[in-house]
Amino acid sequence: MRQKWQLWIGGKWREAKTYEPLYNPHTNEQLTEIGQAEPADAVEAIVEAHTAFQKFREYPAHRRAKILARAATIMEERSEEYAKIISLESAKTIRNAREEINRTVQTYRFAAEAAKSNYGTQIPMDAAEGGEKRFGFTTRTPIGVVTAITPFNFPFNLVAHKVGPAIAAGNSIVLKPAEQTPISALVLAEIFKEAGLPEGVLNVIPGKGDVLSEALTTHPHVKKVTFTGSVEVGHLIQQQAGFRKLTLELGSNSPFIIDEGVNIDKVIERSVLGAFSNNGQVCISIQRIYVHQSLYQQFLERFVSRTKQLVVGSPLDEDTNITAVISKKSLDRLQSWLHEAVQEGATIECGGNVEGNVLYPTVLTNVNRDSKVFRFEVFGPIVCVFPFATLDEAIKDANDSRYGLNSGVMTPSIERAFYAAERLETGGVVINDIPTYRIDNMPYGGWKDSGVGREGVKYAMEEMMEQKFISFKIGDE
Repeated sequence: MRQKWQLWIGGKWREAKTYEPLYNPHTNEQLTEIGQAEPADAVEAIVEAHTAFQKFREYPAHRRAKILARAATIMEERSEEYAKIISLESAKTIRNAREEINRTVQTYRFAAEAAKSNYGTQIPMDAAEGGEKRFGFTTRTPIGVVTAITPFNFPFNLVAHKVGPAIAAGNSIVLKPAEQTPISALVLAEIFKEAGLPEGVLNVIPGKGDVLSEALTTHPHVKKVTFTGSVEVGHLIQQQAGFRKLTLELGSNSPFIIDEGVNIDKVIERSVLGAFSNNGQVCISIQRIYVHQSLYQQFLERFVSRTKQLVVGSPLDEDTNITAVISKKSLDRLQSWLHEAVQEGATIECGGNVEGNVLYPTVLTNVNRDSKVFRFEVFGPIVCVFPFATLDEAIKDANDSRYGLNSGVMTPSIERAFYAAERLETGGVVINDIPTYRIDNMPYGGWKDSGVGREGVKYAMEEMMEQKFISFKIGDE
């Protein structure tokens, strides 16, 4: 690990005025020092990106695709090295970190394919009176400088969902990674340099969001802002960005409905995975489980029993399931919310105890609907379990949320599956699996306070381009 990391601007390392130590969340050991960008650095990065865009926009699709494919190959060849970086800076288990790198490789390969699949549409002009002898079609063109602000929980793959589509579209990008996980993004700069990306197309400026936000969202050269993070910051960015294009992925409070007639043997393992993978620090982590009353007691007993078997340990140990949450600040919030829930009547079925920065996976029942663990995004290893009598009751309770990213429904009935899918107020409904399910080419985004716009490489690429309509009149008449 380097002793310090500088800023990456214009295809070169740039000295920062200040550096801050970066710590391993699990051991509290200092890993390195990270250069902290200031507003002037953000402006410089945006100007460099704007200059680079003037040439990069002319790159043919096959060249952009080759750069993305080469970056994916480099990452695949060094996957173990990059997985260890994820584990060290985010405390993600090494097994989950390897899975993230595999997904990231796939995401950049999807981006390479998308770069070669930028299709327009022919418009039937003669469908309207006055449209005779005219030919119309649409094209999509790159938008310009994209600024991206990314979270800590998937420091390689969620970055890929912004960087990959931007490059595929022919844009340039200024990336501000999460304060807790900047190394993954800085390593990415070196990967793309080796892959042949022109200087200035990708710029990486670690730093504090409240310091850099205004420059990244209001500079005249910025044409698109893409952000993944909290609702509160998302609303601020929306106000700052004005009429610029926006993609905001602002989290969730994912419900999972287990309908009557479901085989409990087939749902326990997936439920535990969906609730506690990456310590619950996943936007679509299961936070509320609704189980039909005929299955509730059986499910609860087995779910709690399996949760107790999860292994707490070092992120680098192969058998570890649960590690430290990302920060002491996050741990303090989780403990506060948990204490409040218990004060308001909740029962802790398992977990709730703390060792270091580790919160043991926690299952709650009898949760008050006004408690923070029900109302807001927990983003930690806490899940609430409720019984329900009718599917309508479960759907109503699931929809009782300011969020609407993903939901999941397990049911043996195709009719009830479609009934629930039509009525659940979320951007994605996953039938017969957990709401935590995501693959990297599917559309991904939410309703309500879960944000605006869609990710998923093809869909993100489209939102990073402008559509143009072109009409030809044929003949002299």
